[in-house]
Amino acid sequence: MPLRLIFMGTPDFAVPTLLELVAHGHDIMAVYTRAPKPAGRGMKLQATPVEQEARRLGIPVMTPTTLKTPEALEQFSAYDADAAVVVAFGMILPQAILDAPRSGCFNLHASLLPRWRGAAPINRAVMSGDAETGVMVMKMDAGLDTGDVAMAERLTITDRMTASDVHDALARLGADLMVRAMAALERGTLQLIKQGEAGVTYAAKIEKAEGKIDWSRPAHAVLRHIHGLSPFPGAWSEMPVDGETARLKILRCEPAGGTGSPGTLLDDQLTIACGDGAIRIVELQRAGKAPMKTAEFLRGTPLKAGARMQ
Repeated sequence: MPLRLIFMGTPDFAVPTLLELVAHGHDIMAVYTRAPKPAGRGMKLQATPVEQEARRLGIPVMTPTTLKTPEALEQFSAYDADAAVVVAFGMILPQAILDAPRSGCFNLHASLLPRWRGAAPINRAVMSGDAETGVMVMKMDAGLDTGDVAMAERLTITDRMTASDVHDALARLGADLMVRAMAALERGTLQLIKQGEAGVTYAAKIEKAEGKIDWSRPAHAVLRHIHGLSPFPGAWSEMPVDGETARLKILRCEPAGGTGSPGTLLDDQLTIACGDGAIRIVELQRAGKAPMKTAEFLRGTPLKAGARMQ
């Protein structure tokens, strides 16, 4: 028998899981997501990616501002769900909500717990130079990503991967993992294992102030910093362009040969010296402009060796 599920999610990352659950025949009683927010030039209200998919599929959508009221609990409980599936919902679930479905609430988390509990696990894994990350299905409790783990899938992080690349890969892996977890729950064979105490780290929310590139760091650390913040909020640096200081958001780079004073251009192809080694910029974006490849940028903005990034 298919499960009666409540789905709770908000961003693009959650959409593949919703679609896979529907494709595998589960009965999605309702989708809970964040309320529409003003976006774009006209600041019109924009429904979340999950809400857009749910409405396309004809699933009832709820956008509560809180789940802590008796009314919210009554409405949630009325769906008589076997379980709730939570993927980047963005709201704390009180204990009464966690306890409402017969089998509890199951979260898809984008890290290998207990490493990178918290808000920005993908960015932090890339920025910290981790060799791998993954997704885990966890039965939620009142703590911050502290629940018992049911299943996991691992993903190698290469130096070519940005946070966006890792995000997309984990979204696909996670959708498949959650479907398998719900199939095991349906059969009564889902096993839970307590998280270990060793290796706990917290993935703090990314602050805009973290975006400025420190060229005195080793080249690998600079590369991972750039890729971990790409495309949003973006790592950036300033340099003289056309007689003025321009802010450049660096979206993608690669290791390069050469040494020099940190922040110095080593050639006319945007190879930049770091504290140890160098990187070459592959893709970048000027303020107010669209992202572009380095070759395209240099056609309109020729640069010479010796210029300094700040």
